[in-house]
Amino acid sequence: MKVKIVNKSGNVLPQYQTSGAAGMDLRAEIAEPITLSSLQRAVVKTGLFIELPAGYEAQIRPRSGFAAKQGVTVLNSPGTIDSDYRGEIGVILVNLSKDPVTISKGDRIAQMVIARHERAEWEEVSALTDSQRGSGGFGSTGKI
Repeated sequence: MKVKIVNKSGNVLPQYQTSGAAGMDLRAEIAEPITLSSLQRAVVKTGLFIELPAGYEAQIRPRSGFAAKQGVTVLNSPGTIDSDYRGEIGVILVNLSKDPVTISKGDRIAQMVIARHERAEWEEVSALTDSQRGSGGFGSTGKI
């Protein structure tokens, strides 16, 4: 699938790091380093603008290494970029560690997954079909 992209950053285009990767790394496009204190959040720009085909979205997800090693994650994970959005991709990062973390230009800050989606059409009814689970919610299927 071809996706139109405008790259106003000095970074390479997002790319898959392995042949089996689902996500492409996004890099920070910032003039000066940003230091996130513990529990601080910031929108980090990427310098990227995309045009997705109708029926697709871009999901912005944390990078597992960044989260595990430094405690930085995507706050609204996954973030969604709709097919009709034409603005710059920004990533809402939050530092969940106790130590400050500095982000510099070109750092890999998140990953982007392009995914197909459906649009629902509501069918209002007075009752739902029974299922084995029923209305059992959080923890209803057991501890482990």
